[in-house]
Amino acid sequence: MGTGALLLGANSFPLDAFANYDSEKLTILHTNDWHSRIDPFPMDGGKYQGLGGVATRASLIQKLRAAADNVLLLDAGDIFQGTPYFNYYHGELEMKLMSQMQYDASAIGNHDFDNGVGGLAAALPHATFPLICSNYDFTNTAMQGKTITYKIFKKGKIKIGVFGLGIELKGLVPEKMFGETKYLEPISIANTIAAQLKHEEKCNIVICLSHLGYKYQDKKISDEIFAQSTSNIDLIIGGHTHTFFDAPVSYKNSEGKQVLVNQVGWAGLVLGKIDFYFKKNLIEKQATSSTVIVTTNPN
Repeated sequence: MGTGALLLGANSFPLDAFANYDSEKLTILHTNDWHSRIDPFPMDGGKYQGLGGVATRASLIQKLRAAADNVLLLDAGDIFQGTPYFNYYHGELEMKLMSQMQYDASAIGNHDFDNGVGGLAAALPHATFPLICSNYDFTNTAMQGKTITYKIFKKGKIKIGVFGLGIELKGLVPEKMFGETKYLEPISIANTIAAQLKHEEKCNIVICLSHLGYKYQDKKISDEIFAQSTSNIDLIIGGHTHTFFDAPVSYKNSEGKQVLVNQVGWAGLVLGKIDFYFKKNLIEKQATSSTVIVTTNPN
């Protein structure tokens, strides 16, 4: 895939009593809405010239993995659509590249239906990672049986539960593209799954991969509303609204406990990095984050 020079801009999340969190560390790397951006943006004087590109992101991921023991690499959807690579390869290339980068899981975005539900299904054999979606019912479609509701990962002593949510497709995606796919209300589903992961499966941390979007002017379900309406979720990795966060935003959930929300824009310009530090009981934890800019130009 090649290598490139890397520029890292760190943005710390509050770290009270940080020094005490020295038992176990979990590093979450994440992307969203990279929209088939295989190459860096061209050097044409544009806002993002020289930024992004899969080769540079791959070498950055490799470097970060080498520096940490417990790493998860996740995506929040909209893998497809945005360059001629998708029009020509229909998602096969994107899935192969993400597999080479060893993504652990991805949510499903609305643009992942741009070649139809059958097109999404046809690209899946090229993926070595699962698509996780808890609130789409794919019965009677080409995607039936091809997603999972959640997945549990074990990294060192840390047990991580991951589930995914997709945005309502009706009115956003032509109906012929998603066929009989049914959108299910996400809050009740998320509360059920998160409770199962936290209390029955005894996960130390629960992560939601969300393609709902960060926030809207109306009352449409968003990560902001979702974070405050659910419980047992520690981190929401968002997508859809192409929002660049300098650091995760903290909300109080329905039980008054902290839940973090993060999103890293679009086009693979930024790689999200959140480190969780656990005390020896693996219950108490603190987080720090970095905005990792993907560029071949260190200047």
